[in-house]
Amino acid sequence: MEIDTSQLQVFDNVADSQFEVVYEGATAILQYVRGPARVIYVHTGVPPELEGHGIAAVLAKHALEDARNRGLIVVPRCPYVRAYIDRHPEYADLLEVPA
Repeated sequence: MEIDTSQLQVFDNVADSQFEVVYEGATAILQYVRGPARVIYVHTGVPPELEGHGIAAVLAKHALEDARNRGLIVVPRCPYVRAYIDRHPEYADLLEVPA
């Protein structure tokens, strides 16, 4: 199965505090805790049948762009989001600078 990630829609499920991508009945998620000044990305989950197709990257990029658009500081507690930022330094400016 090949998935065209450019065609995927990311939905912000505010009620459940997570971004979601639904593909053929399976849902991938990126959970968050959003506050007035920062957002904590807690967990990324992709069902086994969707793994390896770049869906987690689509979620991470969308989440980071959302934080940028809202002017929020990002706290990447999720290891996947942390690794995504490490691979995409254009998002490093969203991280809180230690005092």
